[in-house]
Amino acid sequence: MTVLPLEALLDVIATSAASALAVGGIGLAVLRLVRARPVAVQMAVVAVATVSAIVAGIVAITLRMFISSHDRDVALTVVAVAGLVGLGVAILLGRRLAHANQALVTAVRAESFTMPERVLPAELAELSRELDAAYTRLEAAHAREKALESSRRELVAWVSHDLRTPLAGLRAMAEALEDEVVVDAETVHRYHGRIRVEVDRLAEMVDDLFELSRIHSGTLRLSRQRVGLDDLVAEVVAGAEPLARAKGVRVHGEAARGLPLEVDTAELGRALRNLVTNAIRHTPSDGSIEIIGEAGDGKALVSVADGCGGIPADDLPRVFDVAFRGESARTPGAGGAGLGLAIARGIVEAHSGEIAVANTGPGCRFTIELPLGGDQPPRGSLSAR
Repeated sequence: MTVLPLEALLDVIATSAASALAVGGIGLAVLRLVRARPVAVQMAVVAVATVSAIVAGIVAITLRMFISSHDRDVALTVVAVAGLVGLGVAILLGRRLAHANQALVTAVRAESFTMPERVLPAELAELSRELDAAYTRLEAAHAREKALESSRRELVAWVSHDLRTPLAGLRAMAEALEDEVVVDAETVHRYHGRIRVEVDRLAEMVDDLFELSRIHSGTLRLSRQRVGLDDLVAEVVAGAEPLARAKGVRVHGEAARGLPLEVDTAELGRALRNLVTNAIRHTPSDGSIEIIGEAGDGKALVSVADGCGGIPADDLPRVFDVAFRGESARTPGAGGAGLGLAIARGIVEAHSGEIAVANTGPGCRFTIELPLGGDQPPRGSLSAR
């Protein structure tokens, strides 16, 4: 066995490298020209360039080393046959990639994307999964947009209705006072009182609309501070007592002492007041409302249970929709434009919390879950309010 001297070996390496680089450069130039063509064509160019580089190297070595023509022809024949086989494999692989890509393109062009059933290469399979996930998110976003647009139209209809009635009454009373149709002091006083009530109602509606617009536009800014849940519940109960007393409804609240929250007390208090006001409005006289605040699963839980008679099952998913008022017992006789629960949900979600409703007992129970702002107290430590 003859061993090539180092000088000869280096000469072989240099010669083959030079010829391979020359052919490879030509191959890269051709690939640049066909970069917009199908993958099968580009893979065929790669296979031809590879075989051509090997052939060029063998020819250069045989000419430089004075190898016999017989040996050169044998080597070239072997390389040519192997090259043809490699070219065939490259073309088949390119066609397979082209078919897989066409299947993916067809799925994308369809009205609703469905992952192709055929086996795809790993990269295309990952792309297919990502497209499927993207289409799912787009469909969910489209559904949310449709629901939001529907709620906006419903809101406009409700607000238009709710504004028309008090405005007509205000105009009638104002004209009666202006034309001196009403002159006796008692009636004039009553008209003034009624005008004040209607103005307050309109102001409350405008305030609700402004709050809702801040929530939907993402401009609601929270000023968080540490507060005990028991203090928050006590404040809400105290604020709701006059309205509950006028309706003949009993309100009872209790919460775990010292349960810490990092919240915007004004905004979260508004959300709780909306829930309690909604409960008072729909609970019949002599009914009761219970507000419970406690800790559970590392969260603060606040529930408001009323005696409204329950919400129809079909209406439960829509309770927090903008301008939703429901039917029968849930339809208010006066006040508001169906925005209170939608505002409550927006405020709770702005605090990284969740709000839900379920029928229970003589009515329904609204539940708010909020992150705790510190170490929670022992379970069962409730303070009556």
